[in-house]
Amino acid sequence: MTVDQGSRGELLVDVDAVHKSFTGAGGAELKVLEDIRLSIHAGEIVALLGKSGSGKSTLLRTIAGLISPTRGTVRYRGRELTGANPGVAMVFQTFALMPWLTVQANVELGLAARGVPQAERRDAALAAIDLIGLDGFESAYPKELSGGMRQRVGFARALVLEPDLLLMDEPFSALDVLTAENLRTELMSLWTGQQFPTKGICIVTHNIEEAVLLADRVIVLGSNPGRILAELPVPFTRPRDRRAPAFVALVDQLYDLLTGREPDVYEAAPADATPTARPLPQASVGGMAGLVEIVYARGGRVDLPEIAAELSFEIDDLLPLVDGATMLDLLSVLGADLVLTDTGRAWTTANIQDSKKIFAGQARSRAPLVRTVCRALATSADGSLREAFFLDLLRRGFSTEDARQQLDTAIDWGRYGELYDFDASTGEITADPAAALVDAEAAS
Repeated sequence: MTVDQGSRGELLVDVDAVHKSFTGAGGAELKVLEDIRLSIHAGEIVALLGKSGSGKSTLLRTIAGLISPTRGTVRYRGRELTGANPGVAMVFQTFALMPWLTVQANVELGLAARGVPQAERRDAALAAIDLIGLDGFESAYPKELSGGMRQRVGFARALVLEPDLLLMDEPFSALDVLTAENLRTELMSLWTGQQFPTKGICIVTHNIEEAVLLADRVIVLGSNPGRILAELPVPFTRPRDRRAPAFVALVDQLYDLLTGREPDVYEAAPADATPTARPLPQASVGGMAGLVEIVYARGGRVDLPEIAAELSFEIDDLLPLVDGATMLDLLSVLGADLVLTDTGRAWTTANIQDSKKIFAGQARSRAPLVRTVCRALATSADGSLREAFFLDLLRRGFSTEDARQQLDTAIDWGRYGELYDFDASTGEITADPAAALVDAEAAS
């Protein structure tokens, strides 16, 4: 069901200038979505693609009417949503099945909530179970099923409602590679056939190839807060060939969008940025070291999509490492290529102690939160502060969960560089004497 972008079907959902914010600790506003404008039409599959922090799942739940926008409007068939969207059904990453119910009872849940008579919902559930290839397992319980089979139940539970729009939140990411590929293929077979009981699909994904394989349009979201960077049509007929030059070129273009600097967005220089202006990516030192070593071993330049496919990485696995290595000037990104910097070459070829010194210098000068921790410790009476001090500060700009992640990453980077130590039993962060002396001299 390839869509001619110039002749889309009827308008199902219209997202008009939607903003979404949450209130953090201390009353601070945490922006999640900013000025989102998009439409979804009958006969098309739309993919929402972005890194962590881009608000993909929040946007999907806003379309579903499960989250109300702070500003702006979501309309279903021209009518503004004031509650749950009556024209959608959702498939979740975590399956979300009731373990005490059989497959058939799980599939009937939505129909029962609508008050559909028992005989009618039984027939509809059995038809949906047959459609997604689980006939024979109607009386099985979720614990008896593999992950792929449980996700099939999730699909059947959504499709039995015959929604106008099927919303899918990373539906394949909890599955092994082969199972996920099989389910994608079967989903596309149903979509291009005559039996698919829904008019449109919107899928959240962080997998670029998955977006190009499935979608007619890809909406690329930027991060912190989530905003639309680009909207790219996917004009290929189905089934799609991953090796086709046009397919590869579009994948490369999407990698470029997700790893490059966002247009018209000011980004403070590392030496000037605050911890909230340039958050630390969730990247371990070991992960960054491995990525830099791979680039070095391959001559100092690699194609990012190729290395991701070779290592079986999803984009949310790989891009935080890329973001961390570029923040510390160990790698740079040119188009879809990773390029080793002089600093990265020195770091990956140095002995252990020298590599720690290189890393410490880069983290202290280019990672804002690491720099803030070092400076705070240098000005404290005994070179020690409780982690709660930093968490309280971070919660003014981050959610509680993100504040914890930010500090954990800063502790990981600082401990590796021997800038400071952390005692988990007391929650104390203590400066390394040599590092504290450097910071004290710099402050004076």
